[in-house]
Amino acid sequence: MIMRLSFDLSENDLRHFDLIMREARSAAKKSEPEQIISATRKLLAEVENIKVPAFVAQRLEHLQTMVAMITDDEFRLPTPETKRALNALAYFVEPDDLIPDHIPGLGFLDDAIMIELVARDLKHELDAYRDFCQFREEKRAPGDKGGRDGWLESRRRQLLERMRRRRKKKQKR
Repeated sequence: MIMRLSFDLSENDLRHFDLIMREARSAAKKSEPEQIISATRKLLAEVENIKVPAFVAQRLEHLQTMVAMITDDEFRLPTPETKRALNALAYFVEPDDLIPDHIPGLGFLDDAIMIELVARDLKHELDAYRDFCQFREEKRAPGDKGGRDGWLESRRRQLLERMRRRRKKKQKR
C-alpha cells in the first residue's frame, strides 16, 4: 500500500530553512570546493548503506546530479553557476541537522526538504545538465572521436545560454 502525504511550507517555514541555509553557507565559506563535494559524496555513500524512505531516496538523486554537474569536465559549469551549486551543497557539509539522521523514518526529512529547496533553486542548471548528458549519450557512437569536442562544446554553450535566459526570466517575475 502506498500512502501519499503532503504538506505546505509557509513563508515562515521557508524563511526558517533559508536562515539555516545561510548559516550553513557562512560556515562552509571556510571550506574548499573539494571539501564540500567530498562531504556531499560522503553523505551519499553513508545513505547507500541505510534503508531510507523513498521520498528521501528520490531527492538524493538530485544531490548526485548536482555533484556530477559540478565535477563533469565536459560540461564545465561556469564559475558563477558552480559557486551557486556549491553554496546549495553547503548544508550537507555540516554534520548537525535539524533532525538527527539516526531517527528512523524522519532522520532525513530535513535533508529531503533542503534538497528539494536547493533543487528548485538550481532547476535551470540541473535541467541544462540533464539535457547535456542525454545529448552526450545519444551522440556517443562506438569509436567516434572525430568532432566530438566540437559538438559537445556547441551543445554546452546552447544549454548554458538557455539556463541563463530562464533564470533571468524567473528573476523578473
